[in-house]
Formats: sequence, structure tokens, C-alpha cells
Amino acid sequence: MSNEFSRKILWVDDEIELLRSQILFLEQKGYQVETATNGDDALEFLRTGSVDLILLDEQMPGRRGIQTVSDLKKAAPNVPVVMVTKSEEEDLMDQAIGRRVDDYLVKPVNPNQVLSVCKRLLEGTKIRHQHVTQDFVTRFRELEEVRSESFTWKDWASTYTELIMWESRLAETGEEDLAGLMEGLKHQWRRDFSHYVMNSYLDWVSVPGGDRPLLSVDVVREFLLPVIRRHDAVLFIIVDCMRMDQWFKLEPLLSELFDIERKTYFSILPTATPYARNAIFSGFYPAEIIEHFPGYWQMGSDDEGSLNLYERELLDEQLKRLGHRLNVPLRYEKVFTKGEGQRLVKKIPSLVQGGLTALVINFIDILTHGRSESAILLEIAPDEQAYRDLILSWFRHSSLYGVLQEAARRKVPVVLTSDHGSVHCTKPVTVYAKRDASTNLRYKFGDNINSEEEITFLVKDPRQAKLPYLGMNVHYIFAIEDYYFVYPTKLREYQSRYYGNFLHGGISPEEMILPVAIMIPK
Repeated sequence: MSNEFSRKILWVDDEIELLRSQILFLEQKGYQVETATNGDDALEFLRTGSVDLILLDEQMPGRRGIQTVSDLKKAAPNVPVVMVTKSEEEDLMDQAIGRRVDDYLVKPVNPNQVLSVCKRLLEGTKIRHQHVTQDFVTRFRELEEVRSESFTWKDWASTYTELIMWESRLAETGEEDLAGLMEGLKHQWRRDFSHYVMNSYLDWVSVPGGDRPLLSVDVVREFLLPVIRRHDAVLFIIVDCMRMDQWFKLEPLLSELFDIERKTYFSILPTATPYARNAIFSGFYPAEIIEHFPGYWQMGSDDEGSLNLYERELLDEQLKRLGHRLNVPLRYEKVFTKGEGQRLVKKIPSLVQGGLTALVINFIDILTHGRSESAILLEIAPDEQAYRDLILSWFRHSSLYGVLQEAARRKVPVVLTSDHGSVHCTKPVTVYAKRDASTNLRYKFGDNINSEEEITFLVKDPRQAKLPYLGMNVHYIFAIEDYYFVYPTKLREYQSRYYGNFLHGGISPEEMILPVAIMIPK
């Protein structure tokens, strides 16, 4: 460690002369060590100079170390303090933690123990970043060489999860070059995944069993029903439009409250609320919903307001079909606004008394759609990393977090998932359609609709995909990767208006590979 960048340590101990060998050891490792024999001298030193870390003896004549900590934190709030003491009493440890002591060493300490804590607090972030960089470069080469053509859906789910974890770790390092490598890798794998789904999807939905991923229609049967059967009260929460990477930002907060088992499933197509969420609640594909419950689907519409009016009824019918009759009526709440969220938190005590409560939280979907219309939101969340941070900031102060905290306090298990994700779209693709075609930018249906073959997925017979049949010439088309549809007559208008938006409805891992969190209160 160069002296030019050496970190300064203030060691406070009334027997400092007995620690000269330890101080010399730290200096040999490149640290600059200043000393004080009592808390008052330490505070005086901080008034005239700065340090990077304080080693504080707890048992000193006069003011004890534990009494000095608060004053040290006031004088230098961002400087870590390590308490060094002969006592192993739990009460003293609690006091130290309560006063924001950053670490705790019990005497006698050897030089390597002191060095270890100094390295962790002063250089830990830098060392971790270096190792992340080295590990990623090695893994990047391996991932580039992998032939994804032979991937199964299980391989795609695990690899996508790994890419998310790498992306998060690289974001912490601030290494822009590596972030660029990651972005290139994501583009490659997004393309490969899209072609995999195009070749496999119709087989997935045509056979009830077989080697396919769990889909939207399986969520209640595979994930929710086992929890309902084991517990008297259960919360089932769908966070509309939440991606896997966004869940990864929220999970650490909730792991303090719950033991979390994370699983994955794939959204059906289109990856849009009217189709995907109705499939979750009903356990049926859209065409099957129309067959069994024709009054619950407005033919020819892709409007969420008209197609998601009967989610409570669909879930109730599915549970009966699966042989589970609720002892108390199913409770269902949908939250759009802050006011609705606040009212929901107040109702939680009555909602978790017994039985099943289903909640739909729409904030992320509203944010996703509203971002394209708001210059402020575009400034706050210009890219995926900033968007994840914005969602984490919302969650910390959200009614959803309040609901989950209350559920944990009352020992109510939670099954939390998403109906679909979204993808950051940067590439336009021209679609040819009549005026009556649907309006979504990642999927469309209409009379003889068409586009470029290699970068779209065209379903000429909707019955093969178990989608609503609207006539012999009405086709469905899906954008893949990060493409979005534009019309040839309004090419430049659509390109400039929708470039960089988070959209959904098409085929990409971000839209399709989704988390299911089974959370049991600690």
C-alpha cells in the first residue's frame, strides 16, 4: 500500500504503549496510525485532523469507551468505530451496536485480527470490486462459449438469474467497460432466448404435461395451493409488471422478515396483464377462459380495464376446480393509488384473520407506462439500473412494504409474484396492419397483420397458442428481443416517441422469466 494513499487509523487505549508491536505491524502493512490514551484526547484530535477508522478501547479510566462512542460519531459521523474490549457480555455488545459501533474485537487480539477488521472496513469494497471484476471476466468468457442452442427451459431460467446477479454486482463496481460487456452479452442471450421461445412455445401450450416450464396457468396450483393447505391465513400478492431483477432489489429487505424460497415460472404470451394475469387467476389460457366463462372476456379487446374485471371470480372458480373450498370467503383487493394503499394497510388486521387474501399492486406497471410520458421520470430513471433503484426507493416507503411487515408480524405466509415483466426497447420493427389492429407496441392482433419474419413471432392460427379466435384472417404477432412495433406511415414519430421505453407484451427473458417468492415469517 503506497504511503500516498495510506489510510489513517486513530487507536485510543489507556495502555497504548503495550500495543507498540501491533501498531508497528499495521504501519508495515501501509497504514498510518495515530494514538490517544483517552476519549477526550481522541475528540480533540478529531477537531484538528481527520482519520479513516477509530480503534477504541472500552475499559479506560474516566469516560469508558462505550460512553465516548456517541461523541466520536458526532465529531466524525462517517468514520467507522471498532470497539476493543475484554468483556464478552451480551449487554455490552447490544449497547455497542445501539451506538452504531461498526465492529467489535475481544481482547486479547492478535495483529492479524486487527488487520482483518481494518481491511474489511477500509478496503472491503475495493477488494470485493476487484474480485467481482476478475470473476466476471473469467465467467464472461465461459458464457460466450456456451452454445445456447442446446439449452432447456431450466438452463434459460438459471442462466438468466445468473446474468441478473452479475449485472447487479457489476453495477456496484462502477466499471463501465465491464457494464458494456454485460450489455453485449444480454443482447446476444436475449436474441437466443427469443428464438428458443419461438421454436418451443406452441408445444408448451399444446400439451398439458411434458417437459415445459411452469407457466402462468400453473402458478396457483403449483405455488399457492400447497401454502393454502398448510396455513390458516395466506396472502397472495401479484405485483403487476415486476421483473426478476427488480425483485432481486427488494428481496434483501424482506429476507429480514421472512424465510424466502425463490422459484421461477414463465409468463404466457402475450406478456400483458389481460392475458397473463387472467391466466394466473383462472388457471386457464385465454381461449379456455372464453370457453368456460364467456361473460368474463370482451372479445377483440386488449384493454386492461375491461378484461381484468373478474379476477376474484376466476380465482375462486380455480380453487374450487382444484378441490379446495375456502372456509371463509376469498378476499380480493386491487391497489392503484397511494390512498388505496394506505386504506389497505389499515384493513390488513381483518384481512389476515383467516383464509386467502389476494392483492394486486399496480404501481410498477403504472410507473412503466407513465415513464414514457414524464420528462422527470425519464431523467430519474434513464436506464435499467436507475429504474431498479427507483423501484427500491418506492418500495421502502410503499403500502406494499407496510402490508408485508404487518403480515410478518402476524405470522401470515405470503406468496408473491408478478404477472409479466418489461423490456427496455431500443430497436423499431415495421408492422403492416389495418386500422383495426390492436394498439400494443410489443404484440398486435388484426386482419392479415404481418412484419419482418426473423425478428417477430407470427401466430396465424391463434387456437394453436390458445389465444382468442377472432376470425380466419386475424393473426397475432409478437415483437422479440428489444424491438417495438412502428407503422410505416408514422415511422419517425413512433421511433422518437417510444425509443428507450420499457414495454411489454412480447418475447424476452425480462418479460417472461418471473419470480415466485414463497415467504414464511421468521
